[in-house]
Amino acid sequence: MQLHISPSLRHVTVFPGKGVREFIKVRVGARRVSYRMLFYSLLFFTFLLRFVFVLSTVDSIDGETKCSTLGCLGKRLGPRILGRRLDSAVPEVIFQVLEQPLGNDELKGRRDIPQTLEEFMDEVKNTRLDAKTFALKLREMVTLLEQRTRKAKIQEYLYRHVASSSIPKQLHCLALRLASEHSTNAAARLQLPSPELVPALVDNSYFHFVLASDNVLAAAVVANSLVQNALRPQKFVMHIITDRKTFSPMQAWFSLHPLSPAIIEVKALHHFDWFAKGKVPVMEAMEKDQRVRSQFRGGSSAIVSNNTEKPHIIAAKLQTLSPKYNSVMNHIRIHLPELFPSLNKVVFLDDDIVVQSDLSPLWDIDMNGKVNGAVETCRGEDRFVMSKKLKSYLNFSHPLISENFNPNECAWAYGMNIFDLEAWRKTNISTTYHHWVDENLKSDLSLWQLGTLPPGLIAFHGHVHVIDPFWHMLGLGYQENTSLADAETAGVIHFNGRAKPWLDIAFPQLRPLWAKYINFSDKFIKGCHIRAS
Repeated sequence: MQLHISPSLRHVTVFPGKGVREFIKVRVGARRVSYRMLFYSLLFFTFLLRFVFVLSTVDSIDGETKCSTLGCLGKRLGPRILGRRLDSAVPEVIFQVLEQPLGNDELKGRRDIPQTLEEFMDEVKNTRLDAKTFALKLREMVTLLEQRTRKAKIQEYLYRHVASSSIPKQLHCLALRLASEHSTNAAARLQLPSPELVPALVDNSYFHFVLASDNVLAAAVVANSLVQNALRPQKFVMHIITDRKTFSPMQAWFSLHPLSPAIIEVKALHHFDWFAKGKVPVMEAMEKDQRVRSQFRGGSSAIVSNNTEKPHIIAAKLQTLSPKYNSVMNHIRIHLPELFPSLNKVVFLDDDIVVQSDLSPLWDIDMNGKVNGAVETCRGEDRFVMSKKLKSYLNFSHPLISENFNPNECAWAYGMNIFDLEAWRKTNISTTYHHWVDENLKSDLSLWQLGTLPPGLIAFHGHVHVIDPFWHMLGLGYQENTSLADAETAGVIHFNGRAKPWLDIAFPQLRPLWAKYINFSDKFIKGCHIRAS
């Protein structure tokens, strides 16, 4: 047999070996085709046909339930790729039964429902059930277990809410003993700081730290950790702001436990001239907030009795009832420029943090004209803690929020913040803050539900300078995934969340980081039975 290709490459003619002029004409495109390409094409298709034959043969040997070859895999995936669906091996009646809703009251008083998977399997083995009865039994058992799991989780959230909102008797004891000491011991009523150190309170060559707290023990740990880790403690000034009822115990503690050479000032809100003059926006907002929450939330009993909402939604609503969210100590940071009119820069610390490094380098950070130096909370290895964006805090289903902000914009954290008060005074941040707090109250808390961070995210929008995460590690109070080794490497650790280190519900492996700054041999600590664990 001979192969003849015309010069124009438009025909291919095959001649038999014995001269019989039987030929086959094949149309070829106008493109130039080489002999080598034609040869390799024929070779490839020959191999492909043999390969498909072998795969289909092996597939038929494997049977319907195994997929050990590419041929079988193609057979299974092909219909899905083409938009078709293979028939399910599960009877349709099972899907129909499982998709039917089952009311919460339908299972009350029923004792014939299997309580465990083992009981369910025993019943299936010992009784000849049809598909429909099998599905009904399965649906009842799963629904019952779901109801019990939901109830248990809600109870856990309620107990944690009560535990985190209550004042431990040891802390109550400490406040009472210190108040008694304040009234009977002149040494517990010393002026803080002493008169010769008062000029340092407005001297911008010092490093100024502000702490607002009504918790004496927590404030003591923050102050101790700050001073003990300072390289130049003589240049550190800590301004402690408290309320009227806690002023005497707080003054007594720091009078009897001086942190020289650091300078400590203890001041109640009513001691500030600005706070005593006329109407204070933060106090008005708190009064309105308290009225709205009492009417809108209905208390913890109304929240946990809701049978339709998911447990994590109920947990969030319980958290809104926490006293700290309506505490003046939590709102006062928005008025730092008015409280400290002579200072240019301060570092604001929450009372649930522990300082583990010298913080004087924070004053060397160039803020680039921004007001708030903070750690972002949308980037980091710990996705549980460092995955917060504006949509995590603000309700973007509300037009006031969705029209003004980007839901995927990165959030930042309170707890350890550098505030440039000079730059702040040139802005309308405080006014913006109170405007949005008022809007939230008018909308029955529909813009956000929790705390002072959401209005802070709005008020400081465009005024935040991102600092290194080393300066602020978050999440030690609401998740235990942080290892002790990781926590020890941070400059500041923050026990934000319910599991505060002074509560019994604190995570035991993390509490020592806080407890090591308490002198458990102190007579007040020992007398109130405050222990390391």
